Amino acid sequence: MTYEPLRALRVLTDHDVRFVVIGGVAGRLWGSPTLTNDTDVCCAADAENLQRLADALVELDARLRGVDDDVQFPLDARSLASAETFTFTTDVGALDVLAVPAGTRGYDDLRANAEPFDLAEGLVVSVCALDDLIRMKRAAGRPKDRIELEVLAAVRDVRDDAAD
Repeated sequence: MTYEPLRALRVLTDHDVRFVVIGGVAGRLWGSPTLTNDTDVCCAADAENLQRLADALVELDARLRGVDDDVQFPLDARSLASAETFTFTTDVGALDVLAVPAGTRGYDDLRANAEPFDLAEGLVVSVCALDDLIRMKRAAGRPKDRIELEVLAAVRDVRDDAAD
């Protein structure tokens, strides 16, 4: 299976989708050594942005993950507004789209503290703040999140020490 998070993020950016990178990719960008096999984003939930997201998902050949292939899911703003979380399989790997990640109030909450990261060849994306990522992991509370909390706290300590 192909996993190309930069390509997924570039397609979202090319479609002018307003989003913040969260999850494991955000953790890696902040310095976590933990590997991930999906790309998680929190998107603005207004109809215009959801339609741009739908267009990007069509380009990525997105399909709902965990459902039979014969289940039809129209990729449009109305369908994307019907739930707060979608997990997709795409041509570039797993892509999870969340409107309100655990422990947050959604896109505007995360965007307020997000920082731009220049990933490659002019691809600049907003990445959730390290403290916000820690907040989301704490609120999610799954075993893998509790483990990653320790890692992210250590990353924050190293970054704080380097800043002093």
